[in-house]
Amino acid sequence: MRAGLFLAAAGALAVLAGCGQVPKATALGSNPPGFCGNLAGQAIHPNHIGLPSNGAKIDSAVLVTASTASTLERGPTPAATIVPALPARCKVLGHIAPVDPNAPPIHFQVNLPVAWNGRSVQYGGGGFNGVLITGEALVPAARYDQPGPLAQGYVTYGTDSGHQNKPGEPPQAFALNDEALVNFAHASYKKVRDVAVYLMKVSYGQGPRKLYFVGSSEGGREGLTMAQRYPKDFDGIFSRVPVIHWTGLQHAGLRDGLALTGAGWINPAQVKLVHEAVLGACDTADGVADGLVSDPVACRTRFDVNKLRCVGTPGDNCLTEAQIRAVQTLHSRLDLGVELANGLTSYPGRGPSGEGTPSFGPTGGWQAWWTGTQAPAFPPVQANGIAWFYGAGAIQYFYARNPNADLRSYRIQDHLPRAREVSALMDSTNPDLSAFRAAGGKLILLENLGDYAQSPYAGLEYHQAVVQRMGRATVDGFFKAFTAPNVDHVGTGGPANADLFPALVAWVEEGRAPTGLVLVEQDAKPPFAVKRSRPLCEWPQVPRYRAGDPNAAASFACLQ
Repeated sequence: MRAGLFLAAAGALAVLAGCGQVPKATALGSNPPGFCGNLAGQAIHPNHIGLPSNGAKIDSAVLVTASTASTLERGPTPAATIVPALPARCKVLGHIAPVDPNAPPIHFQVNLPVAWNGRSVQYGGGGFNGVLITGEALVPAARYDQPGPLAQGYVTYGTDSGHQNKPGEPPQAFALNDEALVNFAHASYKKVRDVAVYLMKVSYGQGPRKLYFVGSSEGGREGLTMAQRYPKDFDGIFSRVPVIHWTGLQHAGLRDGLALTGAGWINPAQVKLVHEAVLGACDTADGVADGLVSDPVACRTRFDVNKLRCVGTPGDNCLTEAQIRAVQTLHSRLDLGVELANGLTSYPGRGPSGEGTPSFGPTGGWQAWWTGTQAPAFPPVQANGIAWFYGAGAIQYFYARNPNADLRSYRIQDHLPRAREVSALMDSTNPDLSAFRAAGGKLILLENLGDYAQSPYAGLEYHQAVVQRMGRATVDGFFKAFTAPNVDHVGTGGPANADLFPALVAWVEEGRAPTGLVLVEQDAKPPFAVKRSRPLCEWPQVPRYRAGDPNAAASFACLQ
């Protein structure tokens, strides 16, 4: 009975589409609980998925009642403590079967609101994925006091990218299976997008008028991947802090971690020492002392780590020669010595600014991402920086394809065919966005300049590569790059939140390019008070203090 109802709805849709009379439906049928329940157990034929698979199955579908916003006591990031208000919706859980029987399935969640606005948002993942993205959270960099897309009537959806983390197993281990790696690289997001579109057509009698993709970190890479590989699939993409030059990043993580081994490790007190020295050299360069470095590029010439060199007995108030070399390594560009996808041969350095941003989980500066609370171990341990844990595992499972590979002796030249193969899959660095532009797509990039999970300059260099390929005037019409000074990977350390998703929607649907936006730093508890704000500057402009309240964006101007 349920299968007949599901197929009848699809058949009616096909007839209407053939006649050019698809109705504009906004409600989830006349009986949402019954319709939602009837979705459970249904199969979706592989023909509805644009890449090879063995089809999809809906494992469960439950109508969930509306809920009000709330906050959690703790979370890995401030934004993660906020549970936004959610509308009545059909929560659909399912999986896409792999072609290779040894590959894991792709799990997905699609949220079908009872009252639909005709649009959809796909959420990207994070880290090495392996955890189901629900599509119920705030979008990246959103103001805490604004409703999420689902509450506004968008269909939202996400995926685990085609593998599932397992206790006691490294999160990179899935990459030993070729199909799982391709799914992680790009295929799973396309497949889940197609399943979600099919469900919208069946559920509402029409497909989405506009499709959006939002993602941060790995999810930001996924967004850029969609623009490059599937340029007609999304109308608007917001990419925050994308791990775009993925191969370069993992090898930089290895290099920067090895620089901390032995005498090179920098303890928490010395991290604070460097942080304060950077502020002493660069804080007031923007015209006001506020604990923020507005222009880290100019700070590179102002801050001299050599001035912290120990004279006499080493201690927490100075750096040894090995520690100075470690800082210089972190700040310097990594020359890979080989050419990877799209002609890239190097990866930009990180810093200065944000070194001492407090550490908790993935939040923070050096201690969270680089130094940890003890020197890099072999194999990595929890007390190490996240970049070492990520980079070391990626080297072993993605490039060497040997979980026991010796990280001290690894050289990319010894694994060049494999490195280039992974680079072609994972590196979202193709500067030719002409097909995305021709389809009417709009793209917003946000880089946090105090980011030590990845180099913000990788994304900014990508934007410049697109400009060189397509021309400034052309790129300005569809691709904007913004920066948040002093802000860490996940949005702490300075004003980091802005109405970027609403700006993307306005650009796509009304033709209004994003201008005049404001970054805010907010309490993560109601009423989400704004502590300070800055103008959101389009790169390479940065905020400069003019006059007035130093905590107000209106007191600053974006200048180059």
